Parts: sequence; C-alpha cells; structure tokens
Amino acid sequence: MLHLRLAHVALAGFVALLAAAFFFAIFGRSYERIADYRVLGELRVATRVDALAYRADESGEYAGFEHDLLIALGDRLGVPVRFIQFPDTTHALEAVIHGQAHLAAAGLTRDSQLPLAWTAGLRDIDFVLVGRAGRRHAMRERDLAGHVITVRPRTKIAEVVEMLRQRVPRLEVVHPPADVDDETLLMWTADGKIDLLATDRAQYALANRYAPRLAIAYNLPFKSTVSWALPLHGDKSLSREVNAFLSEAGDNGLLASIADRYLGHIRRLARYDVAAFQTRIKKRLPRYIPYFRNAAERNGFDWRYLAALSYQESQWEPEATSYTGVRGLMMLTVDTANRLGVEDRLNPKEAINGGARYLAMLRKKISRDVPDPDRMWMLSAAYNIGLGGLNNARALAREMGKNENSWVELKSVLPLLAKPEYANRFKTGPVRGGEALIMSENIRNFYDILRRAYPAERQMLALPSVVRARRGSSLSIQVAH
Repeated sequence: MLHLRLAHVALAGFVALLAAAFFFAIFGRSYERIADYRVLGELRVATRVDALAYRADESGEYAGFEHDLLIALGDRLGVPVRFIQFPDTTHALEAVIHGQAHLAAAGLTRDSQLPLAWTAGLRDIDFVLVGRAGRRHAMRERDLAGHVITVRPRTKIAEVVEMLRQRVPRLEVVHPPADVDDETLLMWTADGKIDLLATDRAQYALANRYAPRLAIAYNLPFKSTVSWALPLHGDKSLSREVNAFLSEAGDNGLLASIADRYLGHIRRLARYDVAAFQTRIKKRLPRYIPYFRNAAERNGFDWRYLAALSYQESQWEPEATSYTGVRGLMMLTVDTANRLGVEDRLNPKEAINGGARYLAMLRKKISRDVPDPDRMWMLSAAYNIGLGGLNNARALAREMGKNENSWVELKSVLPLLAKPEYANRFKTGPVRGGEALIMSENIRNFYDILRRAYPAERQMLALPSVVRARRGSSLSIQVAH
C-alpha cells in the first residue's frame, strides 16, 4: 500500500509529490479490482472512524451522518452496504483508486489533485484552530508565531496550514498518529496536550459539549464541503446513481433530516451551560439515579433521557418553582400532579415517577406515523407545551406544505405558535413553541452527555428508523495498515 511521508515542504512540492505518488500507485502496481456493486451484491464503502460521519455507539451499532445516508443509498440501490474501516483518509482514498472499494466516505473534502470523481457536497464545512480555553490564543495570523499546530497530513486543510507556516515565523506544524480519531485529538487539546488543533468547526462543536475547556482560537481561511469519492475512470453508472440519490435526498428532506439528527442541536449549549451540567452530574445526579432507573423501567424509557429532561426542567433542584407555578424535579403542574396521583410534587421519588408516567401518556398519543428519533424529540416538546400545542404545530406544518412527521420541518413551525396571526387559528391561543424547541434541543444535548457519562447503560429508546430498518444489512470490517 501507498505510504507518503511528507513534512514541512513548500505547498507546490507538497501537492506535486502527493499527486505523483497516487499516480505511481495506480500505474506502478497491479490490483485486482472488485466487481460492480450489482454483480458483487453489496456496496463496498471505504471509511474511517469519525465522530460525525461514522462511529460505533455504546451498543456496538454503527451510526453517523454519512453512515445513515449510505444505508439509505443502499436501500435505493437494492444492496446492503459493507463498511471497510481504514486508519485514515489516505488509505480510504487508495482503496477507491485501486478498485478495492466502490466509494470512500470519511468526512472528505474535494481534492481535484487526486485521480477521483467527487459527488455533490453533503454538508458545508469550515475549518478552525482550536485550543484550550483560558489560555491566550492568536486572533490574527501574525499572532500564530511561536505556536504549534497539529493537523492531519495529506489533507486539504494541511495545505492551508502549510501556507500559514511559510508566512508566519516560528510557527511549527506537526502531524498526529494516523490511528488517533478526531474526538481523541480534541480531548487532548482540551487537556493541554496539543497547543492548537486544525479541525472542522462541527467537530469542535460536537466535542465542546463534552469538553467545555475547548475554544476556537483562529478561523482558518478555508471553506469546503464534505463529499464522497468515486473512481475517476470506468463505468459511470454508480456515480450517476449516487448523485441522483443525493439530489433527491436534498429535495425530499432526507439529507436535512439526517443532518439535523447529528448536527442540528450541537451548537445550542453555551460553554458555561456544559460546565455547569457536568458539575451537577457529579454533585446532584447520583442521589436521584435510583429513582430515574425505577421510573424508566416501569414506563419504557432510558433513565438517562428522563434525567436529561428533568435537568432541563429543574437543574435537579427538588424544590424548583417556575413563575407559572410548576414545581419539583419534573416541574409538574397542580392539575397534572393530581391526575397522576402525585401527592407531593417536591418529593423527588414521587415527582420522577409522575413525570415518567406523564411522558408515557403523551407518547401513546403522538401519532405512530412519526418515526424515531423524531418521535422522541416531539415528545420532549410536548412535555413543555402539551399535546395540544404539539398537535397545533403539526397542523400548521400541514397547512404550510411541510412534513408534520419530521422534526426538522417542525422546528421551523414551533416558534410561529406564539405569533397572533397563527395562534388565533387554534383554541389554545398563543403557545410558547420557541421555548419548547429550545427545551427539546437542550434535552438532546444533555442526553448525549449523559450517555457518554454512563456508557454502559442499555438503550430503551428506539434507534433512528433509517438504521433500525436496515439492521443486519450492513457490515463493518477493519483494515489495519
């Protein structure tokens, strides 16, 4: 396999050597190319572990923005998807160039210097230098002098950083080991082991929820899109099918829905919100975990979801009270507490059991046409504005020609419920739909953080339908180099 070892060279030389090495690999060595996906009976995808694109969850199931989109592509093509893990993007791209994979999908940015065909963009990206919060970092290019930037080699962003190194005195550039994933690099940065890390802004936002010590130090002058790489030569039918699929996914909302699943909420929390939550996980949560577990088991929820919702409502303060009169860990109204038989809303055990039963009641009344995980996020919103408010939003979505069963479509409708021109259509009058939207998005973040803090817990909430429907239709294998 091809191994390029380039470091601290001029940009022109860097690009020339990279292109030459790839072409040498193609014409200088012989590889047995795999058959067409229709003949082979599977779509073979070269990838790497990536926190956004492709990663294993706590149960060992693979998921991610590109993973889910590729599973949907496999559905269109009528074949299962086989994911082949490589240690880095270079080896994933080599697999396509040498005909060992049908396409590469690993958070890739288009590179016209490589002998590959590129699809339309899946999502926009921009790059930043990230460092540890609280330290003095450069906000201007000249202030980068004396810093050390860590960047993955043989990438487009490495070219940008190399140009910076040529212009800025005493700026050092180093490359991390190929087998270290982006999330680990960001955690090392948060711990002060890396001075400045060149990364995708979305990767930073994802990690910042777990490591609030991270901060953006400098915006790199480079924007691109994530694309998939296909063979440059040979039969173009797969390329046509993939681009047609992506075009349709953009038109029918599938692309937006999957993107929202992994990216739509990650910028919602401020750094101090995350820091406060992590502190309270240690200091406040432990005493209530038995109650959350018990209530979750009785009502068919993941206890971490109940805990996330409870935190959003009360910050785990058992005597919390809002200006509207709702009280307790689960912020129950008097009417709701009476209906559920909760005698003391300030009793943590009673409040948690009551809140879980109320959630279970709401869940039964939400249309079964709503798929998971959209159903869970609508449930969170309904807890705040009631089932009537949620149904108003869904009805308004229908009137506006939107998909009432899609959370990403409902997100644009919920804030309208507070406006008189829309609220007057419903008996309930104005509803704080924007508040419910923020609450639901916050709960998503708190739930993600709790799953990371308590990773061994069994998930009881349904997996995303696009993954669940194809369970067993994809296989992931690792290739070491």
